[in-house]
Order: sequence, then C-alpha cells, then structure tokens
Amino acid sequence: MLLCLSANHRNASFGLLERLSVDVPAATQALLKAVPDGSGAVVLATCNRFEAYLDLTDRTDVVAAEPLVDALADASGVAADELRASLSVHRGAAVAVHLFAVSSGLESVVVGEEEIAGQVGRALEAAREQGTTTGDLERLFQRAVSTSRGVKNRTTIGGTGRSLVRLALDLASGRVGDWSRATILVVGTGRYAGTTVAALHARGAGDVRVFSPSGNGAAFAAKRGLTLETDLPAAMAVADLVVTASTGVVLLPSAVPPGRPLLVIDLGMPRNVDPAVRRMDGVDVLDLDTLRVHAPLAHTEAHDEARALVGSAAAEFAVDATVAPAIAALRRLVFETLDNEIARARSRGAGDEAEAALRHFASVLLHRPSVRIRELAGAGRTEEVLAALDLLHGIRPGAADRT
Repeated sequence: MLLCLSANHRNASFGLLERLSVDVPAATQALLKAVPDGSGAVVLATCNRFEAYLDLTDRTDVVAAEPLVDALADASGVAADELRASLSVHRGAAVAVHLFAVSSGLESVVVGEEEIAGQVGRALEAAREQGTTTGDLERLFQRAVSTSRGVKNRTTIGGTGRSLVRLALDLASGRVGDWSRATILVVGTGRYAGTTVAALHARGAGDVRVFSPSGNGAAFAAKRGLTLETDLPAAMAVADLVVTASTGVVLLPSAVPPGRPLLVIDLGMPRNVDPAVRRMDGVDVLDLDTLRVHAPLAHTEAHDEARALVGSAAAEFAVDATVAPAIAALRRLVFETLDNEIARARSRGAGDEAEAALRHFASVLLHRPSVRIRELAGAGRTEEVLAALDLLHGIRPGAADRT
C-alpha cells in the first residue's frame, strides 16, 4: 500500500519545513524503522515541501499514520502535536494523484515551476542510493516524471520562466534597476545556485560573483565565467544584491557591511540568513515567506487542463498497479518455461544465436497479452482478466508476486 505524509507551503510554515529538511537520510531511516520489514520510502524535500512517500508491506487501508508521525517527529526534533497539525496524509490511489500534481508544478508556490520535476527525479535517485526504494515506488516516481513532461508539453501551465528564482528577481527589479550595471553576489554552488546564475544572465546581469561557503567555488565560477570571491565580508561590501542558495546559515551579521543599503534574496532551505541580519539597518530580505505572498495565480483554463491530465495519468497508474502482479506472474511463467527449453536446446548443441532468438520470440509473444491486460483493466474488466489467467494458466497473483 502506498502512503504519503505531506507538509508543504499550504499547510505548514517555512520554519517547520526548515526543521524537517535538516537531515533527510535520518528522517527516511526513522520512518522505515516504524513500518513493517520490506517497506520502502522516498523523501522529497524542497524549499516549499517535505513529503515522505512510503510503500508499506501491510496493504490494508486502515494503516495508521500515527507511528510514522511520531518517528518523523523524533528524527526532526519537531513536537509530534505540531507536526500532526501540519501534515496531510494521502493513501492508496490518492498518492499518485498528489505526486503527479506535485511533479507537474501544480502544488508549487509558483504554479508550473520548472525545478520541481528534477527534484522529484533526484529524490528517487537518493532513495536508490540509500537502498530504500521498492518496485512500486520506482514505478510511481518514474510515472510522475513522465506525467510532468506531458503537462509541460500539452499545456501552458509550465510556461518558460516559472520559478521561485525568477519570481524573486522580478520582485528585486525595482531595487536593482539596471541589471547590466549591478554587482550581484551568489552565495552557494549547488543546483539552485546554478539556476540563479542562469536567470541572472538571462536578465543581462554582467557582474555576477560567487562565494562558496565550502570553499569549492572555483570550478563553479570557471564554468560560468563568474568572479570567484573568497572573502565574504569584502564581497558583501560591494554587492548591490546578494542571493543565497546554500545549506544552513551562511550569512551572519559579521559579514554584512553596517549602514549600507542591501537587498538579500534567501532561497535556502533551511534558511541561509541569520535572523539578526533581518534586523540590521538598511538590510531587506526577500525569503520564501515573502515569495509565497507574491506568487502569481495560475491561469484557470490551463490549470484545469493540467489537472485533467494528472487525473488521467493517476487513473492509468492505478490500473497498471492492479494488474502488474498478474503480468509479472505471466512473464515468470513464460520465462521459466523458456529457460528449461533453452537448457534442453543447449544439451543438443544449440548456441548463443538460438538462445537469443528464443528470448526475443518470448518477449514479442508477451507484448500483446501485456498490453491487452492493461487495456481490459482500464475498461473495468480487471476481474475477468484475472479469472482468465487463473483458468488458462493457473496464475493467481498476490502478495508473493509483488515486484
């Protein structure tokens, strides 16, 4: 059974999201300890959401989320009651609807943002590296990424330029004035920093500098033709705009020149700017809370069209999930028989060419039944399909057939 715990910009403060996002691997492991053996988890942590997608070996619909909330609270240091009040729980088919909408940018602060699909894909990659994913989670996240591409290609919801970075720069334009004459300092060298630099260049910014808190900015600067800064206070002293896109608090009062007007855009999660900096004279900070207030509304017609595509994709995913065990069982039956026949052929002198031909033939033979099973299931005839497989082949897919 699939289950999702979601804290996002709609139901939680950015302060809570910060605390949840501090140690994603630890949170993932804590969740897995609270569920039955064999379960899996993928955690999606971005600047405006923290979501745990779980594949539970207990397939009943009455699985309580309480132990999971408690485990997540212990791992993040957030009080369980506070966390419980800021989480939405999605179960079963609703998980696909939610994730597909998230990956398509429909649940973002800036509807249709460009970065989220990549973040969804990287969440799956991280789960693979940690060994916490499962076959069902793989299929769920892969379909989510493909759905986001469909929404982008078939609607205007994912139009060019939709992102938090671009929204932040739009808000900063009144202060910056002529981008070609401004000195801009980017603090950080991660993916969001790269997106920021690209957006600045698109606006005609000519003097973009980078400071790396980790000291690893040389390659980042050289690749993008930027000036590398190694002294943060000195770099701050000449900057017209500072954009932070790093991890943890990197901008302390000691680095900020006193009495000088300065605009800072904080895109970090957790936040990069120390709260004391916000209270300094002449310093204005645009953070995620500010961006949420100024985020543009979605175009209604395009938004409705995108929602319809997400709904269709989720329905197809639900059908595939229902019959996937049956298709897997049919494939196993055919390939087990094939392996026996190949062994016999080998004993009679058959070589690699004969084996390759037989395996190709089996794959071609299985293609049409697999497609037909999905078509019939999509037409509401799942029970007939399963009954036919049982009658003809003795296939009774169940928990043991899960992949």
